[in-house]
Amino acid sequence: MHGFGETFPLLSRSPVSLSDEVGPIPRLGGPCTTSPRQKTIKTKPRGLDEETNVLTTANKILISEIQLDESVWGHLPDDLQIEILARVPPFLLFRLRPVCKRWNSILNDSGFISTHSRVPVHGPCLLTFWRNPSSQLSILSMPLKTWFKIPFGFLPDWVFWLVGSSGGLVCFTGFDGLTFKTLICNPLTQTWQVLPSMHHNQQRQLILVKSNSGTDYKVIAASEISGDSKTIPTEVYDSRTGTWSLHDTMPAVSLCSSKMAFCDSRLYLETLNPIGLMVYQVDTGRWDYIPVKFPRSLLDGYLVSGAKKRLFLVGRVGIYSTLQSMRVWELDHGKSIWTEITRMPPRYFRSLLRLSAERFECFGQDNLICFTSWNQGKGLLYDVEKKSWSWIMGPAVQLCNSQVCFYEPRFDTLV
Repeated sequence: MHGFGETFPLLSRSPVSLSDEVGPIPRLGGPCTTSPRQKTIKTKPRGLDEETNVLTTANKILISEIQLDESVWGHLPDDLQIEILARVPPFLLFRLRPVCKRWNSILNDSGFISTHSRVPVHGPCLLTFWRNPSSQLSILSMPLKTWFKIPFGFLPDWVFWLVGSSGGLVCFTGFDGLTFKTLICNPLTQTWQVLPSMHHNQQRQLILVKSNSGTDYKVIAASEISGDSKTIPTEVYDSRTGTWSLHDTMPAVSLCSSKMAFCDSRLYLETLNPIGLMVYQVDTGRWDYIPVKFPRSLLDGYLVSGAKKRLFLVGRVGIYSTLQSMRVWELDHGKSIWTEITRMPPRYFRSLLRLSAERFECFGQDNLICFTSWNQGKGLLYDVEKKSWSWIMGPAVQLCNSQVCFYEPRFDTLV
């Protein structure tokens, strides 16, 4: 079986040691090869193809001893095996597939897929895409504190831009010759599909929206990347029909940026003229305008979707480099005003952005907001609920000059 690539240990605040004794992975449902006297085997979990060279002792992971009893583990029923495997972290499950033929085909088992869909999600992950000079796809599992490289060879060479992710699916775009194309894939199952061409097939502002219930998804194409929203109607791709449908044309406005946020079945964009927000109602297919004034001295801002109906605005405030700060506001939907909820501590701001005009990216999922520095390869997380800041540790090359988004690993999400 071909592996999924290397992993990179993530620095931990509380480093612990790793045992040098590594034993084989026991096979559930089959004979146990452990001798009666040797009941303790020290193992270490591996995700995808884990890097064999341990870089430093500080990056090692503590693996607890497990007791193997042949009479218990040697003859587990199939349904119990599925219940156990469905709860194995998705990235680690690939390492277990060579154990036996049964486990190798587990991803195609309808019982496993059904069980996997009911277990709690793995937890927040970051997906990075790097296209210079060759394509590279990496995923940071925050619960496992580990980077995983996923081979990119299963996708066409023309894939160039990462649009975003939703419900286990990832959207890419690119030009195949002179034709603009959109692709949806599941990185874990290595399945993908090229969407049919839009009615007005050119580079557009896109966003992927996965249904909370069911397997269907939508891709919304707003205005052109250039911001000329007057000439092109909004288009929506529905996976249930496999076609693009034409909807309302966005009124002629001057957009602040090409960044969009999807929150509570609404698509939000910032506008400069007039100042406020353009809102696309997915259910009705209509655009509305909300007059919302931006905070004073806002230099640059990103709309970030939060949990439920929460919508955040993140941006730098100030005129001179020494007076700049990063702040987070939340939209009061009733009063149509931005209310400040936090400021990035100065030590984090100075470390994240050393230059006053340095480029940064910002995106969110639920109540997590991620900041990345384009040049330095640094990443910072803010938890809105816990009101806490923390660095994303690991190889700087994973974030430097990369396109990044949040990602939810799922085996049961179909393309």
